[in-house]
Amino acid sequence: MSRVEYDEFGLFHENATEFGLSYAGPPPVARVTATLADGRSLSGLRWGDHQPELVLLHGGAQNAHTWDTVALALGRPLLALDLPGHGHSDDGRTGQLSVHDHAADVAEAVRALAPQAYAVVGMSLGGLTTLALYALAPDLVRRIVLVDVLPSVNPDKARLITDFVDGPPTFASFDDLLARTIEHNPTRTEASLRRGILHNARQLDNGSWVWRHARSRPGQGAPESTAEDRASRYAGLWDVVGSVTVPLLLVRGLAASSVLDDAHEDELRRRLPAAQVRHVEGAGHSVQGDRPIELAGLVDDFVPA
Repeated sequence: MSRVEYDEFGLFHENATEFGLSYAGPPPVARVTATLADGRSLSGLRWGDHQPELVLLHGGAQNAHTWDTVALALGRPLLALDLPGHGHSDDGRTGQLSVHDHAADVAEAVRALAPQAYAVVGMSLGGLTTLALYALAPDLVRRIVLVDVLPSVNPDKARLITDFVDGPPTFASFDDLLARTIEHNPTRTEASLRRGILHNARQLDNGSWVWRHARSRPGQGAPESTAEDRASRYAGLWDVVGSVTVPLLLVRGLAASSVLDDAHEDELRRRLPAAQVRHVEGAGHSVQGDRPIELAGLVDDFVPA
């Protein structure tokens, strides 16, 4: 059995090289922790030496490192959190993917680690959590960026993602895990997918691999619901969208893996006429992975320093 070496902060040069960013050495990044009132903790990555200007929330089955290239391109102080049950954070309040429970936990973490942030940027589950956070603690959400997500999505497109997430709970080797990930992400480079796995999976003592997110941890049960069930549950967040009084930007990928259709975008404009929408060619659901430089530029333009 061979152990795969992993240095959490030793891969940034690969991100920079792949996307043509200048790299003068390791950026100022530190892992930070917020202890919640009930004793659990949320972990995250703090970029920069000053108070974070942005809070970044990843999608389901991802972690804070999904934003690495975006953070390098932005060059601004920010906080990228691991949502409950993901990355290095403790499990959620109920062990399920409740955006309202997540929002309550994120509110505690943001108050402790980034209380003056100018905006919250949320992708997929992180975007829905951002809307729930706005409803719960609007003082913490001064601007909203939703990355390829709205309270309702195309369930057929979403099912392709959940089928991947709800796949085998363990893999005999790193190569097996990489092969499945490449199959699901044929347009991404093998190097970027390898980085993603190293950040988002862990090797057990017997040499096998499991994802870090909650459903793959020992004792976790079957997936909580179908894609249709999730879409139905989140639809109530449309009322939150209609109540938003701060600037809101939707960044939508136009590739096949985007979970949004024109009808969802039309509903956003109907509910919130002031919302801004930007499309990203060549990006699917994970805009931060497919087109991180373009996403960083959109965020930078939308959120004044």
